[in-house]
Amino acid sequence: MAYVNADVKVNETNFLASSHYISFTKQVDDTNYAVVTGKDGRKVVPAGSVYPSNDAKAIGITLDEVDVTNGPQPVPVVVEGYIKSKALPKAPDATAVTALKEIKFIDKTAE
Repeated sequence: MAYVNADVKVNETNFLASSHYISFTKQVDDTNYAVVTGKDGRKVVPAGSVYPSNDAKAIGITLDEVDVTNGPQPVPVVVEGYIKSKALPKAPDATAVTALKEIKFIDKTAE
């Protein structure tokens, strides 16, 4: 179930290094390790978070920020593509990088 709220300003950094990527829809909830609670009490999983966990169980990178305050929500997860590693909110763990076989991490370059 999706929830509609008042306009909220979101600042997201582009961490995709190419327009070619493949993503699948997964589900995330407020028990995810990457959840950040804002000053307003909203719980969000930031775009660019390793999904579902930043370890050997990783399967992808969340493409969008998702608000999980009111329960589980769908989130697109990139499973193949080129990612600017330095633009992610948190660096992927070495075991996560190994697990993400179809994702190529590159350094962020001047744009």
